[in-house]
Amino acid sequence: MASAALLEHFATVPDPRVNRTRRHKLIDILAIAICAVIGGANNWVEVAKFGEAKEAWLRAFLELPNGIPSHDTFGRVFARLDPEAFSRCFAAWVEAVREATKGQVVAIDGKSVRGSRDSVRGRAAIHMVSAWAAHNRLTLGQVKVDEKSNEITAIPELLQALDLAGCIVTIDAMGCQRAIAQEIVEQEADYVLAVKANQAGLQEELEDLFQAAQQYEFQGVPHDYARTVEKGHGRIETRECWATSDRSCLGYLSKGAQWPELRTVAMVRRQRRLLGREETTEEVAYYISSLEADASRILEAVRTHWSVESSLHWSLDVTFREDDCRVRIGHGPENLCLIRRFALSLLKRDTSKKGSLNTKRLLAAWDHDYLFQLLNQ
Repeated sequence: MASAALLEHFATVPDPRVNRTRRHKLIDILAIAICAVIGGANNWVEVAKFGEAKEAWLRAFLELPNGIPSHDTFGRVFARLDPEAFSRCFAAWVEAVREATKGQVVAIDGKSVRGSRDSVRGRAAIHMVSAWAAHNRLTLGQVKVDEKSNEITAIPELLQALDLAGCIVTIDAMGCQRAIAQEIVEQEADYVLAVKANQAGLQEELEDLFQAAQQYEFQGVPHDYARTVEKGHGRIETRECWATSDRSCLGYLSKGAQWPELRTVAMVRRQRRLLGREETTEEVAYYISSLEADASRILEAVRTHWSVESSLHWSLDVTFREDDCRVRIGHGPENLCLIRRFALSLLKRDTSKKGSLNTKRLLAAWDHDYLFQLLNQ
């Protein structure tokens, strides 16, 4: 059957309903929701409408004993569906299609789903931490941040659920924690962690270290240097990286020995000049890493991490209208987030059709063969 690849991975999700309330098979509900989100649906009402419009086609591979579920049914089921079990099934699909590549960058980053805020029930918007594999164009997994906590507690949970051996894990300043670095090292992966104000002492030491080295043009400081220049979107962007594994430099860090497998410190400078203007902006950031002092490699890892905003978060907001979605009940927001990331991964990985993600979503809704193709990557 054409859709067997999809159904196999989600057939083991536990059904949260009691037997007497099961008018529709759970796998049918999951399959319709996934197909609908790929095809342009952004909420449960649109999912149900997609199912009604495609019922004849859906019956080719789903049983649908009582027709298409209502939007209320979709809302109730996903509100009660165990998000951890759903995520495990998603992870099984990821492992089936993922091409493990040594040195692959896995960017860990968080994003709030603004539309999930429920002022009536006193609930803040949910905040999801995702792992994005840029090479594979895949979301590897996601974890919801506890409402009374922050990303520091969610990141280790996400890392433990992933197979990261041989990867380079990049995390912004919030994740610059020794316990998180230890978790990455224990998984036989490397890390490149941004250092900012939450590690104030470390940030100041790195600023002093690189300012002094620059003042003397790095004389007497063994280091590696890399530079890239890109022109596009009406601007010229120059990125530079200085990286050193010099023992005296690492020894300058008062708590450097407490960071697991710390081998390199780096400074990255990004300059952006708008074409046709004299305006130039500059950003300087500091990093610690378990990699050796390979400036090109570190610069590429940092650049890949920045790209998670455009490859993942921007697409979720602009193409899937995630921040506009008003699904708020129970586990519904978290489960719908996972479906969006699954759909985005399918669309990003597909190279058979040209065009934007919006165009591909329209094609998936219009062309049944193309939708089957996406489901069976």
